[in-house]
Amino acid sequence: MRTSSVGVVASLAFASCAVGPNYTQPDTQVPARWSAATSARTSPVSGDISRWWRTFGDSLLTDLIEQALQNSPDARIAEARLRQARAHAAAAGAARYPSLSATGSASRTGATSGLGGLVATPPSGATTTGVGLSGTQLQAGFDASWEVDVFGRTRRSVEAAVADRQASEEALHSAHVSLAAEVARNYYQLRALQSRLQIGRDNLASQSETLDLAQYRAQAGLVSVQDVEQARANQQQTRAQIPTLETSLVETEHHLDVLLGKSPGGLHGRLAVAQPLPDLPASVAVTIPADTLRQRPDVRAAERSLAAETARLGVAAAALYPSFTLSGSIGLEALAGNSAGGVYSLLAGITAPLFNGGKLRAQRDEQNAVREQALETYKKAILTALEDVENALVTFGQIRERVDGLANAVSAARSAAQVAHQRYTAGIIDFQSVLDTDRTVLSLEDSLASSRGDGVLSVVSLYKALGGGWSKEST
Repeated sequence: MRTSSVGVVASLAFASCAVGPNYTQPDTQVPARWSAATSARTSPVSGDISRWWRTFGDSLLTDLIEQALQNSPDARIAEARLRQARAHAAAAGAARYPSLSATGSASRTGATSGLGGLVATPPSGATTTGVGLSGTQLQAGFDASWEVDVFGRTRRSVEAAVADRQASEEALHSAHVSLAAEVARNYYQLRALQSRLQIGRDNLASQSETLDLAQYRAQAGLVSVQDVEQARANQQQTRAQIPTLETSLVETEHHLDVLLGKSPGGLHGRLAVAQPLPDLPASVAVTIPADTLRQRPDVRAAERSLAAETARLGVAAAALYPSFTLSGSIGLEALAGNSAGGVYSLLAGITAPLFNGGKLRAQRDEQNAVREQALETYKKAILTALEDVENALVTFGQIRERVDGLANAVSAARSAAQVAHQRYTAGIIDFQSVLDTDRTVLSLEDSLASSRGDGVLSVVSLYKALGGGWSKEST
């Protein structure tokens, strides 16, 4: 092709435009405030929530979460996916530039004379030996090629790869958010189980004393053997609940081990000593809905995935148009013993789809459907984020009221049980009244410990729903 044709193709590169839709972030309707904010007693966020677990003032929890963010298999998987996405984006970006390669070759040729009455004439620079002749040819040079991005296929591919990389970054942030919340959730579940287990053991000891009292009174002829058996049944029922709590405690501890990338049992020494649950805060600090959506990495990842699929629609659209390439080479060529001569070539090419049974249009329509799915996924991520926060606020408000009520009930039940034991010892009431008050105390104390644990977990869920647990420095 003549040089003027090459110039035409080159000029197209500067006058080109990318086909397909240009991406703009969709407008979304976001409420101005949370509907459950009043009932949950909220206040505006006054600080950074990227390390929200530090607000509990538990150095062990902080250390466990920091270890998990470094060593958890889930975090490492997300980090590896991010490195993969970054490498893919770098590879896609390389397509914007020409490719250059070096070439070199050496060949030896020869022919015999007198075959079929024909005699070979030695080429210039060749040597004749006996009845044959031979020559050595040397070549060296450079080859270059470049696809002129007239319709933006390469640019859209780069846009998609960059958006994929950004989505992977947000996926890593989301993994950090989930991991921190999961560690805190299991940690406080373990502390709640330890509290419930201690309550069970304390009640077992108290009921053993009641059994001893019933046996003493039966031996003195003051009560029947029925009181003894009722006391024994009550004691054994409490004893039977303890193994279930112990099993749940061990399973929760093992799950914490796995979250931190440790073998089961690796944290037992650090977690064996029971610690009290933190008090529930009087109010919780929340951001406005719009800020929450900007903070949530899963929403950000969904938005970046939508941008990537929009760019891929441009790639599919560009496939319907011709592609232009420029290629050339320059080098030296010589026969052994002779001086080298320069050679070069320059070529412009065009490839255009003529007939493919509608395959390319179908692929474009398919990608458009994929983009629509990504759009709906993004909208769903927004709704899910709003739902998570609202649910966490409602749960916190309700559990706080429940904890307050149970605390008052436990105090009253303990007083009633103390009076019942005194009156039974004095022979004023029967043993059934003592059993009833003891069961009430055990049930209420267990419910209070469980609800206090649920209250702390609701705070953890709220921080997670607000998107806390990551920072830009984490990548």
